[in-house]
Amino acid sequence: QVQLVESGGGLVQAGGSLRLSCAASGLTFSNYVAMGWFRQAPGKEREFVGMINWSGGTTRYADSVKGRFIISRDNAKGTVSLQMNGLKPEDTAVYYCAATYEPWKGYDYWGQGTQVTVSS
Repeated sequence: QVQLVESGGGLVQAGGSLRLSCAASGLTFSNYVAMGWFRQAPGKEREFVGMINWSGGTTRYADSVKGRFIISRDNAKGTVSLQMNGLKPEDTAVYYCAATYEPWKGYDYWGQGTQVTVSS
């Protein structure tokens, strides 16, 4: 059974930083598993934040977070992280990590989410 568990959310002032982590179990993390981060703000649809390929050699980011957020992974530990810098109130959302073997088709496994609130 695949499980993704996010942690690290919380309340931060605008301009501050947070680091989210996602621990994966039940899948061979380094076996061509791409990991993504998504977020959903109240009243809005879930949106893509960024992704990292299985080796960590390729990352992609939404324009809204490019230059501020960094995704990394540790295949030995089965974890993926989202370092968020320069946070803005509009970054407030529930953040989800997701996993897929075929990122061009979408994500198959999702975590329960962690709340990030940025105060102005």
